[in-house]
Amino acid sequence: MRRLKTLATRAGAMAMIGLVRAVFAFLRLLGPERASDLGGWLLRTASPLIPVNRVALANIRAAFPDMPEPEVRRIARSAWENLGRTVAEYAHLRTLFDYDYHNPDAASRVEVRGIEHFVALKDDDRPGLIFSAHLANWELPAICAAAYELDTTAVFRAPNDPAIASVVHEIRSGAMGGLAAAKQGAAFAMQGVLEKGGHLGMLIDQHFTRGVVVPFLGRPALTNPIMGKFARRFECPVHGVRVVRLPGQRFRLELTPPLDLPRDASGEIDVQGAMAMMTAVVEGWVREHPEQWLWMHRRWRPNMISASAAESGMTVVREPAFKAT
Repeated sequence: MRRLKTLATRAGAMAMIGLVRAVFAFLRLLGPERASDLGGWLLRTASPLIPVNRVALANIRAAFPDMPEPEVRRIARSAWENLGRTVAEYAHLRTLFDYDYHNPDAASRVEVRGIEHFVALKDDDRPGLIFSAHLANWELPAICAAAYELDTTAVFRAPNDPAIASVVHEIRSGAMGGLAAAKQGAAFAMQGVLEKGGHLGMLIDQHFTRGVVVPFLGRPALTNPIMGKFARRFECPVHGVRVVRLPGQRFRLELTPPLDLPRDASGEIDVQGAMAMMTAVVEGWVREHPEQWLWMHRRWRPNMISASAAESGMTVVREPAFKAT
């Protein structure tokens, strides 16, 4: 009986993977523009019926307390549309990035600002850290780094559904450089990348239960401190990179100059202060294009934050300590 259950489970998983592959094959046939349009339309249309839409609406209202309700709902619908577009664009991830550094004026789907910082990271013979957020199509920076042979390992969290995770990992592997799954023990692999002079790219805008408390959009949030810890240990440059979705099915990547992170009395990088500064940069990005951020995530969890602050003796600051520039 147990063997039959195992075989049934495996058969179900294989069938689901086959279904996901078929959907992605259909999206590839549509081409990147029509696939993106279809994905965006589907999630935008269905969003009022999706239970987690209530989380998105609550988050937007809390972040923008004076915003009229129609605008709150417009941002939520647009955020769902962006998510739908991003999911559909996975089918075209290997060809989506078409920027030519040697011919920057050529017509392309993607433009890049701050490409000189990518080049500097590549040529400085030092490890480096690059943080980002779930904005527009957040997969593009890792593809950009791979396209210009910047030795970068992207830290990712696999989708919860095993079938989708399998297909997405296959697509990412063919389009990006190194990949490191965000799971137990990942910190050792990430440290190994930096010890060899490589670069780490990581999304820092999601809740992390064992994180440090930092201000984000007017409320305290728990944030993974690992980028701050690595910056302190390796004294390496830290850049932010974001993607902006533009009209006409286009994108803009923007890489910031290296941040001047805050330091403690001993002159070493202050981990919590560093994460607060990085998070403030992300906040500036979200405020500029709120319709392109992943509002559906439960980013703020007051009970966990209170417990974390109490354990560490922290004082919870409820207003942003840093402003993005």
